[in-house]
Amino acid sequence: MRTKESISLEDYRGKVMLIVNTASKCGFTPQFAGLEKLNQDYKDSGLRVLGFPCNQFANQDPADNATIKRFCKTNYGVTFPVFARIMVNGKGEHPLYTFLKKHAPGWLWSKRIKWNFTKFLVDHKGNVIKRYAPTTKPEKLRSDIEALLAKI
Repeated sequence: MRTKESISLEDYRGKVMLIVNTASKCGFTPQFAGLEKLNQDYKDSGLRVLGFPCNQFANQDPADNATIKRFCKTNYGVTFPVFARIMVNGKGEHPLYTFLKKHAPGWLWSKRIKWNFTKFLVDHKGNVIKRYAPTTKPEKLRSDIEALLAKI
């Protein structure tokens, strides 16, 4: 059984997913605008941008879930799903991030998420295709996204 705040990736079967751990008070927070642009440009073609707030990095998303969602919509016009805040590393790590990190390790094969706005691109079959650093701006993902969407 799923709670109001839980999802199943089964809900996104057949879609390309861009999964991002986000934060409202981070230097990379303006990436919400680029993520929303990708969402608008490709949602009808099968892309789903999924935001997962995380407060594990310098306490940059301490608000409650409703406040975080309101912030994203009000300041960046976010229409893609922003889910309940989760942990992406360590004890209490969300199973989604355990899966993502296993299939797309970071630099020098590190599995640990280093900061907010780490991005994972997942194809329409559920395969984790690529991991992007927080410094990678959303617009730099366009060619990779388009290549995956062409395979649907």
